[in-house]
Amino acid sequence: MLKLRPYQEQILEQVRKSYSQYKRPCIVSPCGSGKSVLIAEIAKGASLKKNRVLFLVHRKELFEQIENTFKWWGVDMDYVHVAMVQTVVRRLDKTPEPKVIITDESHHAPANSYRKIYKHFPDAMLIGFTATPVRLNGGGLGEINDNLVIGPTVKKLIEWGNLSPFKYYAPVIVDTSKLRVRRGEYIQEDIEQMFENKAIWGDVVAHYKKLSEGKKAICYCSSVNQSVKMAEEFNNAGIPAQHVDGETSKPERKQAMDGFRSGRILILCNCELFGEGIDISDCNTVILLRPTQSLSLYIQQSMRCMRYRAGKTAIIIDHVGNVGRFGLPDAEREWTLEPKKKSNMVMSMNPVKQCPDCYYTVESAVAVCPECDFEFRQEQEDPLQIDSELIEINEIPVFTVDYRNPEDCRTLAELYQLAAHKNYKKGWAWFQAKRLGIYK
Repeated sequence: MLKLRPYQEQILEQVRKSYSQYKRPCIVSPCGSGKSVLIAEIAKGASLKKNRVLFLVHRKELFEQIENTFKWWGVDMDYVHVAMVQTVVRRLDKTPEPKVIITDESHHAPANSYRKIYKHFPDAMLIGFTATPVRLNGGGLGEINDNLVIGPTVKKLIEWGNLSPFKYYAPVIVDTSKLRVRRGEYIQEDIEQMFENKAIWGDVVAHYKKLSEGKKAICYCSSVNQSVKMAEEFNNAGIPAQHVDGETSKPERKQAMDGFRSGRILILCNCELFGEGIDISDCNTVILLRPTQSLSLYIQQSMRCMRYRAGKTAIIIDHVGNVGRFGLPDAEREWTLEPKKKSNMVMSMNPVKQCPDCYYTVESAVAVCPECDFEFRQEQEDPLQIDSELIEINEIPVFTVDYRNPEDCRTLAELYQLAAHKNYKKGWAWFQAKRLGIYK
């Protein structure tokens, strides 16, 4: 007999109570927490009462996945219409009037297409589902929803065995500090130019081999061009990879996904795909190559490898410093409906730091790296002023794979250049110089 988990039962009870005061609640529950089953349970309850349900999705993959879940959960599909929002908004007059409208990934709900649907069916009960109730500009969903029903935290779900534990690595390869922002997100042309350095491609492969060799990985790229090149680089290194994007035909996309699930393909390189709702429990690793200002996008992508599988420890490799903007995926966040940019962000100016030896990422208060036992020193954060020669750096060189560790540097000048490349403070270079005997 199909049964909800205790925390899912608790969420449903909160929703029932919410309807006594509100009309448009939004359920907030992390990626991989079983939102599809919760949605199916709500749809099943409505269909048993002969109430029509309209379920809105925005991607074809989500359409097929949720329809299969509904049938498996015993939903009476005669009373449920699963449809893409793009289709419904064009056929409003032909869509049977629903009693309930359920919106998946409802952080998209403020878009005009969704608003037209809600306006056309003013008497329908609304309920949204998302892991991140925040718009691209940082604002809340108060224009659509009137209450947030908050589910368990990521840390709790890991503790209970509902999500896999993870390790987060952030080897800094590209400098995103000079990227311009337009309408709340980095400008695509700037990102493309940033990735013109061919040394980057090999570095991504090298870090994958070092941190997660032989494991299935989804590589999130910032452009189609980058995704194609990245797949080529992995294949040239003898690691089976395939590129897919929004223009890839349905048969090709299915072939790529089947190959990934079977293990014939280890690396799935993509642009604007596989970020929301895709259930691939044996995906062990994600590689982040798209810098973003969107907390929602960051959470959706970084947690895509954390769906539970016995014995799995997920690996997240962040080459673009997204973790520095948002903190770790399991950081505690205070969600709100209010449209204030700072209200839905990590409540810390410096939420994390990277181990300079192994790139493992930890919360700022951690004193010893749990991966390699490196001891973080106060000098890294607030270095003492020391006497040293002034060094003029006219151009930070392109670093190869062999020149990315402190041990590869021969002088304090090279360590300062390496620190600048990694976006570290100068105190890090001084500490490494002392450790290596370069500066005494």
